[in-house]
Amino acid sequence: MRMRTLVATCGVAALALTAAACGKDEPSAGGGNSGGNATDSCGELHKFTAATGVDVPGSTAFTKIKSAGKVTVGVKADQPNLGYKDADGKRCGFDIEVARMVAAGLGVDPDKIEYKEIPSANRETAIAGGEIDYYVGTYSITDKRKKQVSFAGPYFVAGQDLLVRKDDPSMDAGKTALKGKKVCSATGSTPIQRVKDEQLTEASNISEFKTYSECVSQLLDKKVDTVTTDDAILKGYAATAPDELRVVGKPFSTEKYGIGLPLADKALREKVNSILETSASDGTWKAIYGETLGKSGSDSTPPPLEKY
Repeated sequence: MRMRTLVATCGVAALALTAAACGKDEPSAGGGNSGGNATDSCGELHKFTAATGVDVPGSTAFTKIKSAGKVTVGVKADQPNLGYKDADGKRCGFDIEVARMVAAGLGVDPDKIEYKEIPSANRETAIAGGEIDYYVGTYSITDKRKKQVSFAGPYFVAGQDLLVRKDDPSMDAGKTALKGKKVCSATGSTPIQRVKDEQLTEASNISEFKTYSECVSQLLDKKVDTVTTDDAILKGYAATAPDELRVVGKPFSTEKYGIGLPLADKALREKVNSILETSASDGTWKAIYGETLGKSGSDSTPPPLEKY
């Protein structure tokens, strides 16, 4: 089946998506195509037209962007329907669409985005050091991070949830139904630590793997009963195989995804928030969600912005 083939081929948490990406890439830290070796390619992306006459007075980062005629964006490459890089080097997913939408709103043609894969641990350093102009990649807004970077958004609110086989209703109640169930997540992740700390299932029922794609393979082979992490990531997997997988839809945590920006650049933060606000009111947010994460069958709405 398609999902099984992709999981076996990728070897990392990178599966084929149905939206496409344009733009130029910087070499990843590890070299090569860190998005995996998926056989499927990205398709068409949402159409964005760069705004004209844009100015962001007082923004050092925008002055740099305008002078360069391009924008450098930090992203992830291994999250299905969020931030993914296919075998041809094209990028796709909801986060990629948000990055492109912001670029267009800043007056930059999305084709002129330069993508850089930044490890999660290095995001604050990359933003503060000017290595990237902004970061879009399941980046949770926290008070601790706000001391080092600025955030526009949130543009999506995720929560820990459960990915199950479509024909299995036994965990529809959410986390309270996990007792006696075999649960899988990424090694050392916050979601699996929550399962342990709250003793949601027995220790002997917990499996941990390096990547979520390995957990998905276990789920499809009926070796585990569920995969748990942020629902946005789970929706990405479900979207690749809607006939086999689904997200329960009973999140039991809150993760507010924001766009990471330079700490002192209030002007740019306000401009990006304005772009997000417009996307919520004119239907663009719903459109790009439907073209990516929405393929999982799970609906969503743009969250209210937290301006500061």
